[in-house]
Amino acid sequence: LNRLESKWGQQYPIVLRSWRNKWENLSVYFKYPEYVRKAIYTTNAIEAVHRQFRKLTKTKGGFPSENSLLKRLYAGILNASKKWTMPIQNWNMTLSQLAIHFDGRL
Repeated sequence: LNRLESKWGQQYPIVLRSWRNKWENLSVYFKYPEYVRKAIYTTNAIEAVHRQFRKLTKTKGGFPSENSLLKRLYAGILNASKKWTMPIQNWNMTLSQLAIHFDGRL
């Protein structure tokens, strides 16, 4: 963090201050192996899901219940997942590491 701040601190002082204030939580990220960190910070898959959610909900003015929204999102993800063909690199190793770190929650 010190090296990062020496290089980028002048350009991004607010970001670096925020990272310093939250470093105890942020530093946990670096305890994971590199392939797990890559799966975490690679947001393309997450962005694709968010894009799909926006497409499903933007034309609908409202939903009668939370359950109806969840059903629509679930059906949309099932449909969209048929088009997802690119696997995440080292996913099996990543999944096993996440299962160890988050025992009982994965």
